[in-house]
Amino acid sequence: MSGLALHDRGAGPAVVLLHSGGMSSRQWRALADLLQPHHRVLAPDLPGCGANPPWPHDAPFVVQQDLDALLAALPPDLPLHLVGHSYGGLLALRMALQEPARVRSVAVYEPTAFGVLRTPPDAEALADLVALTQQPVFIDEATGGSEPWMRLFIDYWNGPGGWDRLPEPTRAGFLRVGRKVFREVRALMDDATTQAQYAQLRAPTLLLSGEHTTPAERCVMTRLAQALPHNSRRIVAGAGHMGPLSHAAEVNAAIVAHLGQHPF
Repeated sequence: MSGLALHDRGAGPAVVLLHSGGMSSRQWRALADLLQPHHRVLAPDLPGCGANPPWPHDAPFVVQQDLDALLAALPPDLPLHLVGHSYGGLLALRMALQEPARVRSVAVYEPTAFGVLRTPPDAEALADLVALTQQPVFIDEATGGSEPWMRLFIDYWNGPGGWDRLPEPTRAGFLRVGRKVFREVRALMDDATTQAQYAQLRAPTLLLSGEHTTPAERCVMTRLAQALPHNSRRIVAGAGHMGPLSHAAEVNAAIVAHLGQHPF
């Protein structure tokens, strides 16, 4: 798949901004404004999201499809800095592994790299995921991505009542892309990328996470910090999984500083 909606502005070292599941490139608008004076900012809408056509209801999905679509949409052979949040963070890490010669640096906020939890298994982290995935609504193929499913998904990351606290336009936006998010999540639960595989990533990497994240994501961040040979880690006080939105100023400043340390 090619022809993704791609916002391309500015000049200088290229930075790719990858949004989280259910959102669009608009998520990174404030960061793009900060980067544009000194960088070429490439902000794609992932397949099935933003300005792209909806994901077909019954179409199969694996993460590699999104990676292939991104690589087809980005300028070929251009050196890249990668920034991603949640599912976008996983894509950034996977792209860095797949295209090591092109990737100059990586900055991720709580990537959903659940494969690292399985080798060796972390009982607490896996139990956190199992508690979610064993709920009948969450694994129901017929209703995946619908409002009951999305309520479970949002409440998992943001605490009980998270879905109900969202403004109605935001809820409507999530439901428009709900089927794609459902497919992404099912793929993430089958992720088999190990800690040892991530240890091959040589690009300098900034690992950002929130103080109030989930047990599974806390373990993901710890294991990535143990694996990645050139990483720095920062925990954002008071933030949860949606730190790039709730604590945007602090998160964006950390990313800008990281890019400033790795300008080429």
